[in-house]
Amino acid sequence: MKAFDFAPGEMPGSLELAYLGDSVYDLYVRARLVRAGGHVRAMHRAAVSQVCAHAQAAAFDRVERILSDRERDVARRARNAHQTPPRNADAAEYHRATALEAVVGYLFVAGQIERMEQILTLALEEEHEA
Repeated sequence: MKAFDFAPGEMPGSLELAYLGDSVYDLYVRARLVRAGGHVRAMHRAAVSQVCAHAQAAAFDRVERILSDRERDVARRARNAHQTPPRNADAAEYHRATALEAVVGYLFVAGQIERMEQILTLALEEEHEA
């Protein structure tokens, strides 16, 4: 399954992949929370705590060791892309969170859904157990 049809060499840039990956990550987190059940307000609080830069940076640390060379390259370019973190965010965490989002976005665009789910499952493993 190809999520999008991009011609060879027309893959979106690092920050565009992160932009898309942020939405995919958020949707994945929310779907897991809905499957687990509970009140919407509690699900919303849990989602917000799992998709913030701090939590995503920790999630990136959990998955970084299993990334392929291509995924590492996507992560590196996104982490090093020029961006200005929000004032309340730690810059290093924000850049690692962007790296995770870019990898998720890349796998989504490339149609590598099983691999994306493998990474998301590991990324959220500690969060889900908490």
